[in-house]
Amino acid sequence: MSDATTSGVDERIKQQSRLRRALIRPELGGICGTIIVFLLFLLFASDSGMFAAQGIMNWSIVSAQFMIIAVGACLLMIAGEFDLSVGSMIGFAGMMIAVFGVVLAWPMWIAILITFALCLALGALNGWIVIKTGLPSFIVTLAFLFILRGFTIYIPQTIERKTIIGGIRDAAEGDWLAPFFGAKIGQPIFQWLGDIGVIETFQRGTRAGQPVIEGIPMLVVWALLLIIVGHLLLTRTRFGNWIFASGGDAEAARNSGVPVNKVKISMFMFTAFCATVFAVCQVMEFGSAGADRGLLKEFEAIIAVVIGGALLTGGYGSVIGAALGALIFGVVQQGLFFAGVESSLFRVFLGLILLGAVILNTYIRRIITGER
Repeated sequence: MSDATTSGVDERIKQQSRLRRALIRPELGGICGTIIVFLLFLLFASDSGMFAAQGIMNWSIVSAQFMIIAVGACLLMIAGEFDLSVGSMIGFAGMMIAVFGVVLAWPMWIAILITFALCLALGALNGWIVIKTGLPSFIVTLAFLFILRGFTIYIPQTIERKTIIGGIRDAAEGDWLAPFFGAKIGQPIFQWLGDIGVIETFQRGTRAGQPVIEGIPMLVVWALLLIIVGHLLLTRTRFGNWIFASGGDAEAARNSGVPVNKVKISMFMFTAFCATVFAVCQVMEFGSAGADRGLLKEFEAIIAVVIGGALLTGGYGSVIGAALGALIFGVVQQGLFFAGVESSLFRVFLGLILLGAVILNTYIRRIITGER
């Protein structure tokens, strides 16, 4: 006889304390980590310029990079799958834009759209292989990590005899689609803020009088847009419920009429979409594509999602939590520089915070499932 029966209390209507309800919120780890990180750098790097206008923009841009790929990784992980090919997809997408737009001299908008179509097809192929073979997505996407990285190196070497292709900015000059990934918005507002002394302006040289921040890069805009769309999709739509169900118990979800295969393939495609957005913004910023772009980004995305409270077993997580995990990454990476700390310690931090997040998530899973 169960304890609930002997005590006369139905487990389904058993009241939970506020502390217990707070502990099982997926965003808890991300919120706590964000508060701790900001307090630490306010204490040790407040006078370094980290929280001046230009410093804030620096770590906001780095955080936005993590956020874009973390949103896709989060939804896929909640659906119960992993994608280790994200970093290679970033490098591959950037190289394809350079090949189509610079080497073949196609209009940049065509190069961008074809690259998106190609990467979405590769994401769908990833998902289709996982579904049809029953292989773990870890293995399938690990294979694609090497396949895509190999093509990213082979293609430019074969065509141009080099692994970096430049000239993207010139090729994108006057294009209608490129500004959606490479432009900056709000320039008049920042100029006004500089004129009234709210933000710093250059004091000498050809840029004297101009604000140190020209505008908000589209990379940041894309990050915020994807966070909003991902959060609303996950929490306000039936498809979001399907994502949770597919990752929680796929067989039970199928028996309930959830199109699990469709959901999983769609999430692989969305992850590829996020990686391509990152890649297009990156090549527009640097004006070139390199075969080494995107290295280790897949692991950084997964770590951000885990810090944000997603369970490695699927069925539980939060886009907001993943965004906070990405924010922690960006703040720490730039904060170590501002604080004058050896940059290699950033990797030490990643390992420690991943270990702590997994331990916390294990505790949360036991609370949810009632495991001992």
